[in-house]
Order: sequence, then structure tokens, then C-alpha cells
Amino acid sequence: MTEPVTREAPGYAGPTMMTQRWRDVAFLHWAVDPALVAPLLPPGVHPDVHDGVTWVGLVPFRMVGAGVLRGPSVPWFGTFAETNVRCYTVDDRGVRGIVFRSLDATRLAVVAGARAAFGLPYRWASMAVTDDADEHTYVTRRPHPSRVRVRVGDPRPANSLEDFLTARWGLHERHARRDWYVPNVHEPWPLYDAEVLDLDDTLLAAAGFPDLADRPPDHVLWSPGVSVRFGFPRRR
Repeated sequence: MTEPVTREAPGYAGPTMMTQRWRDVAFLHWAVDPALVAPLLPPGVHPDVHDGVTWVGLVPFRMVGAGVLRGPSVPWFGTFAETNVRCYTVDDRGVRGIVFRSLDATRLAVVAGARAAFGLPYRWASMAVTDDADEHTYVTRRPHPSRVRVRVGDPRPANSLEDFLTARWGLHERHARRDWYVPNVHEPWPLYDAEVLDLDDTLLAAAGFPDLADRPPDHVLWSPGVSVRFGFPRRR
């Protein structure tokens, strides 16, 4: 049985691996045939679907104040720009999550640590996030150029699709020949309508979706962000 999608984080009383804040988050999403995503996922993990389609997200944001365990944020290293390309997944147990196809970040130490410890597909990137009133621009200069500019509109009441795309309480990953699930909890996302003013992206193609950026996203949101707590990885 598949776990339901809910805006409220499930109860998690386990130890904390890290804390962080996600700020100025743009959610660009494309509806995709699940058959195109399935070959890109780890064993035992499948595309999660909403109204017959699955979704691929391009999500640029600011990582702010990341810290280890429940300790204070790590100075300088804990704050940086990041962009991820992600798929929406459900495993053989029915547990929903995310699979990251790529994560680009500006801190080399973070990239190296996340790759070594968890096998996450981080890459060291040159990136910048700038704001001008209600417009937000996210630029990746290398290794795969990307430029996203959005204009933020009115608050968006969450519906079933918004919940499906944003209320994901863990990630699926295969590392060191083992299958892992990493839980996270945070408050419900405050969501806003957003309009894409500029999109020139190669990150999607590099992540295995060569034609996706040639068409406008099917769904766009923006959020000022949430505070997040991650638990330790557990075997699936």
C-alpha cells in the first residue's frame, strides 16, 4: 500500500543527522511519461504518478545555515546556492520520496562529502542567486550552464498536485551496493504562483532529459522556504 501524500510532516522521533534551511526556492516541473523515468531510478524504486503522469523538477534555491546533528550552522560552508534535478518516486514498500538525478552546489567540501558519504550525485558548480523586487534569478555557469528567472505572484493554496510535488518526506538512494532511504521533516511549504521569465537550461539534459527544457514547464511555484531536519539513512 502506498503511503498517502500529506502536507504535514510524518512523525519522526529518530536522531538528527543535519539541519538546514531552504530559501528562495523556485519549483519548475514538467509532466513526463513514467516509462521515460523508470530506467533512471535505483532498483526497487519506481516513478510516482499523479493523474497518470510522473514529474521531473528543476529546483534552484539557497541553502542557508546547514549544520551537523543539532549543532550550529557551519560558517560559510553551510550557506550556498544549489540546483537539483529530481524525480518523484515510490519504493516497493509504498514509501514515497525523491530521487535526485543531479545536485549542483557551490561548496566543493559539501560536494565531496555528500558524494563520499551518501553517493549523492553532487557536482561542484559556479552559481549565483540574485533578487530584484519580485523577480528571482538563478544562474549556473559551469559545468552545465543554466539560467532561470521567475516573477513571484500571489499566494497559492495547496491542492493535491502541489502537495504531491512539495510534500516529499525522504529521498531514495543506492550507495555502496545498498538501498537507502533518508527521512526529512519540515513545516508545510508557503507557496506562491510564479511565472517563468527566462529559461535557458542544460542541467535537465545532463540529468537524462535531453528535450525537456525545449518546452515551457507545466507547473511553476516559488517559496520563501522552510527549515529542514534530516534523519540518518536507513536501509530499505
